Amino acid sequence: MARILIAEDEPSVRSFITRALQGAGHEVGSVGDGSEALEALAQARQVGRPHDLLLTDILMPVMDGVSLALLAARDAPALRIVLMTGYSDQRERAHGLDTIIDDILLKPFTLDELVMRIQAVLEGA
Repeated sequence: MARILIAEDEPSVRSFITRALQGAGHEVGSVGDGSEALEALAQARQVGRPHDLLLTDILMPVMDGVSLALLAARDAPALRIVLMTGYSDQRERAHGLDTIIDDILLKPFTLDELVMRIQAVLEGA
C-alpha cells in the first residue's frame, strides 16, 4: 500500500480517482489545487509520513501541475510524480521534465488503466 496525494481541481474526477486508488489498497488524500498539494506534501513530511506518489492534473487554478511537480521534486526527490491532462497540447509542457516525471496519463482514462499505470510507477517499471 502506498500513500498517494491527488491534486485535481474537478471534484468529480478527484472523487473517481480517489475511490479507484483506495479500492486498489492505497492510502489516498486529495486536494483541489497545486498550492494545497504543496502544503499537504510538506505537512506529511513534517509528521514523518511522506507521500510515495503525487498524481496531479496539469491545468489547475492557483498553481498548475508542472509548477507543483517542479517544487515537489525539489523538496522530496524520492517522490514519484504522475501528471494527467485532458489536453494533448498540455502534455508538451511536461516535455523536458523526464528526470522528475514518472508518467503522464491522458484523460479520459479507465479505472483499470489508472490503477495499472500507478502500480507500474510505484514498482519502478
